[in-house]
Amino acid sequence: MIPFSVLDLSPIVQGGDAAQAFRNTLDLARHAERLGYRRYWLAEHHNMGGVASAATSIVIAHVASGTSTIRVGAGGIMLPNHAPLVIAEQFGTLASLFPGRIDLGLGRAPGSDPVTARALRRNLAGDADGFPQDVLELMGYFRPAAPDQLVRAVPGAGLDVPLWILGSSLFGAQLAAALGLPYAFASHFAPGQMMQAIALYRREFRPSAELAQPYVMLGLNVFAADTDDEARLLWTSLLQAFVNLRRGRPGPLPPPAEGFERELGPLERAGIEQALSCSVVGAPDAVRRGIEAFIARTRPDELMVTSQIFDHAARVRSFELTARARDELAHAG
Repeated sequence: MIPFSVLDLSPIVQGGDAAQAFRNTLDLARHAERLGYRRYWLAEHHNMGGVASAATSIVIAHVASGTSTIRVGAGGIMLPNHAPLVIAEQFGTLASLFPGRIDLGLGRAPGSDPVTARALRRNLAGDADGFPQDVLELMGYFRPAAPDQLVRAVPGAGLDVPLWILGSSLFGAQLAAALGLPYAFASHFAPGQMMQAIALYRREFRPSAELAQPYVMLGLNVFAADTDDEARLLWTSLLQAFVNLRRGRPGPLPPPAEGFERELGPLERAGIEQALSCSVVGAPDAVRRGIEAFIARTRPDELMVTSQIFDHAARVRSFELTARARDELAHAG
């Protein structure tokens, strides 16, 4: 069975705050480590009332310091927001503190709305078009420093920090293939070009010092509970958050709402069906079948599970049931 990993947005729930979100994130990471998940990634978003992981490298340090074996990383750092040298120093520091456990996933979106993106700007000319050059510059800082090198990442130079390219379009697939880097596709919220991107990446992949063979990780929403009805109810928190974002009213993760799906209009239903089509919701048998079908259809090298569940205990339970499904599929195979 392929490895399973965790993507966490460190959700701030209605009635909660960021401090609670960080406590829950660390608790979930410890459970994930015990359950055999390979890596635990946190995502950079800004000006989002329901996402606490804006200062992503700091939250990674929080999680890595409270765990011992699971890989911890960024899924991802939105590189247009940052000078590559600063990211090299941050992740060089993390790799020095937690050797062999830090991953760095890189995306080219700002992780925010246009107004917030401008507030985040590192300079007035910075934009996503410079992403490939920024990635190359960042890769250079992690190589052993040359004797005459004027600018070095300290710490960072010569350290092993695996880089990933994140994407939701063909652009990221092409870049990851050209650079010989592993590729993580955001199929959990933008699956439209998933199959095309996977095929393009594998077809055009060029082996590199970092990676000999193409390696694809896919995002999957999993809402697992002891009954189908309970899982469908938990799922409504993500549906509400999705609709609120589309309506321009993002905020804390709402509690489950019975009958929410019946209140949606046809356009909102269609948007959900498209954007969240890579989702598995149900009791253990349904979850196992859903995961098996997704893997059979897409053939990923790794699966990254995300679960925006309001109640923390229910969220932990969902990851426990998902790990059980993984193990049952491994034994069946």
